[in-house]
Amino acid sequence: MVGKISRDELKAKLDNGKKVILIEALPERYYREAHLPGALNIPHDQVDKLAPNFLPDKSAEIIVYCANGPCKNSGIAAARLADLGYTNVLDYDEGKQDWVDAGLPTESGV
Repeated sequence: MVGKISRDELKAKLDNGKKVILIEALPERYYREAHLPGALNIPHDQVDKLAPNFLPDKSAEIIVYCANGPCKNSGIAAARLADLGYTNVLDYDEGKQDWVDAGLPTESGV
């Protein structure tokens, strides 16, 4: 079962220097335009292929997000990670739009 995390909870973790791995589950072109600071790009349909290389520690705290609440990519990717044996996966369901709407910083490029 994958838990949920709010923007405020995520921001608090990042502000406190908590070691988390952020994953954007959107296609690369959207990731290149803007992503949360430090996020990796693992599109929801490439989790099986990319996760073993990008995420070797299956007990690490992993937070997955996509565009917004109606977008299902983060839920799909988070559930797949859990199926692959990752034990500490959270879904930031409100996603990148919520982050940007709150005036929080993003990065662009790869």
